[in-house]
Amino acid sequence: MQYKEFKSSAKLSMLGMGAMRLPVIGEDQGNIDYGKAKAIIDRAYQGGVNYYDTAYIYHNGKSEEFLGKALAEYPRESYYVADKFNLQAEPDFKKQFPEQLSRLNMEYIDFYLIHGIQDAWMDQFLESGALRYFDELKKQGKIKNLGFSFHASPASLRKLLKIYPWDFVQIQLNYLDWYYGNAKELYEILEEAEIPAMIMEPVRGGKLASLTPEAEAIFKEADPEASIASWALRFVMSRPQAQVVLSGMSNLEQVEDNLHTFSETAFLTEEEEALVKKATDEFRSKVGVGCTACHYCTPNCPVGIDIPKVLSLYNDVKLVNEEWRATFADAMPEGKRPEDCVECGACTGHCPQSLDVPAIMKEMAEIRKKFQKEQ
Repeated sequence: MQYKEFKSSAKLSMLGMGAMRLPVIGEDQGNIDYGKAKAIIDRAYQGGVNYYDTAYIYHNGKSEEFLGKALAEYPRESYYVADKFNLQAEPDFKKQFPEQLSRLNMEYIDFYLIHGIQDAWMDQFLESGALRYFDELKKQGKIKNLGFSFHASPASLRKLLKIYPWDFVQIQLNYLDWYYGNAKELYEILEEAEIPAMIMEPVRGGKLASLTPEAEAIFKEADPEASIASWALRFVMSRPQAQVVLSGMSNLEQVEDNLHTFSETAFLTEEEEALVKKATDEFRSKVGVGCTACHYCTPNCPVGIDIPKVLSLYNDVKLVNEEWRATFADAMPEGKRPEDCVECGACTGHCPQSLDVPAIMKEMAEIRKKFQKEQ
């Protein structure tokens, strides 16, 4: 495992374990399969991973409890836990933080973040008094390092960096967002400010682990043995300001592949960087929408539609240009399919990717209707 020194006080594994996509029993995201999930944590720990990331809302609030229990058998000083304050889930920060400590069964949190800052509510957070409260907790030692995860504009990032001496910042960075989003600009702002960057979505919620055949062929020709996901991770690893690269590993195969990738400093060569750009251009020409399956939208849907599942089906339809794949939504419960969307827009305000979900639902419904008429 490769490690990086963090502010001369800790050595963090470059690979971090994200506890957002743990295996579950059935369809309930809160029903974590403890045996399978614990095996993932154990293998990651044995492989040298010492950074574990959770949040108040992950797995319907059960991720923190699971992670605290799963790590309890290991010495507390041997690992670092990152947790997040979610303003929208529980605005009362004086209530939420103690609850998180209780769920984790821990006395302090190593890396504490304001969760998923967006332009729409950043000022609400700044005016809430939460930052003063968290700063006081840091002085008390209950928070060791204070930062935020970010899904907003570069202008908002610059504003936030002037307000408080943050210890770290977590941004979404992958080669797709680097070349076709604002990840490069956000990264360079942190680089200029000399603030360590924790990286989320390096494989874009799994989208960069399985590309179009044409894009995958570019990577396979260069290295037939390397997984497609490893290229995405190595791309992020090669950014000098990247401190920890988080991966929401959901099975042991992913853990083993990632441990192998981070077993050595496999920075991309200039030629490999060019290959990544070529594959990105090829993939982007066919990709549909950039949903990362974070599920922030689903609790707010009055109809109860599994929005990430629909968006995944939408991408399948778009990527391979086969409208019949839209019929896979028939397996979804009646009343909870794309055509059942009421276009209320409750989902869009919670989407880190700012996707126009109602419009996509409408298009998907039209594709389904058109295909059904043709049968």
